[in-house]
Amino acid sequence: MDSATPSPILSPRLEELLQSLSDRSFSERLRKVYGAASQAITRLSDLDLLKYETAHVDESPDLSLWEEMAPVIRDTVVDVNGLLNVIREQFSARPVGAAPAAPGALLAATVEARRAKDASELLQGWMQQLAHGVTQLGETMRNPAVVSDRWTLLAEIQRLRERFREQIGNLVFESASAFGPVTRQQVVPGHEAEVKAAVMVRAIVADLSRIVSARLSKVREAEPEDVQWNAQQLQTELDAFGRTAAYKHLRAQDKRHIIELRGRVGKLAIQDAPRKQEVLSLVEELDSFVRSLSSVNQRQVLLAHDREVWAGCGVRLERALGLKSTDPTGAARALAEAAASAQSLYGRDPRLDGFLRKARKLPLAQLSGAELDSFISTLQSLLAGLDMM
Repeated sequence: MDSATPSPILSPRLEELLQSLSDRSFSERLRKVYGAASQAITRLSDLDLLKYETAHVDESPDLSLWEEMAPVIRDTVVDVNGLLNVIREQFSARPVGAAPAAPGALLAATVEARRAKDASELLQGWMQQLAHGVTQLGETMRNPAVVSDRWTLLAEIQRLRERFREQIGNLVFESASAFGPVTRQQVVPGHEAEVKAAVMVRAIVADLSRIVSARLSKVREAEPEDVQWNAQQLQTELDAFGRTAAYKHLRAQDKRHIIELRGRVGKLAIQDAPRKQEVLSLVEELDSFVRSLSSVNQRQVLLAHDREVWAGCGVRLERALGLKSTDPTGAARALAEAAASAQSLYGRDPRLDGFLRKARKLPLAQLSGAELDSFISTLQSLLAGLDMM
């Protein structure tokens, strides 16, 4: 890490773990690695690929694109190698530290030394994986089929940078876990922002799926004179989606497909009398593709988040059940808290989504009587029906 660059601020939990180590030399070496990891994750997250995208997907291969993207590749390698250099400097073939001489501290020192050894080995293991990833990046960027196609190149850059961030996060989480119980949110730099982005993408994609599904129904029922209007409306809806924050976080290959479909919709929208079957087939294809985007639910970062939210909602609903006879106001507040927390699950299940849309419009904290009972049991049932594996 450049000595002129301010040291990144570590999370309170990481600071707590580092302060708990009696071997101050080892603690400071580990601090340097965590600081470098934080800087690398930040730099690998900063790239906005939107400026490299185009509104077309049928461009001819152009090797000059490499000149445009080469600095991005270079910076990616530099950022990862910066972390690798710090790990090598601090942990390559260096002893963990000697145990204090005081007999009363011998057992504690032995335990800490073992944990430090485990953490060091984990750092070495992840260092090897990161180094292998840098080698793979170089091999990928020498493939003409990748570097001559804008969207393929963008997809590969996005995938590789995402994998590097994940591996660096694992490096921090697993090595910190050697010294005490931690969660990724507590110790992995940028984890909270990544979760929020994934939650946002899932929610907006779920709404897009509802919109496209509704448009599909209208096209199926449309009279010939209404077909063009429906194509124009769909074009407007796709344009609106392209302006959302979620669109920025979509994977390049998914953006490519949406742009392609949007272009085909636009061609039909300017026809005076587009054939209904042609419009219908296109909307069916779009509907199928948008539904496939629900695979975001299988991202590891969302699976861990969803299980935590699901468990927290269950606790709040149990509290609501326990209070509804003696403290209806407290029970309603607990229900409102559970529903508010469950909003971050929006997009995981259509039935739950319907409940959550309704809940946004109601003062749940003011419910009482049978209505309160109904909302508590409904939300409990919907949550119980989720597949949290």
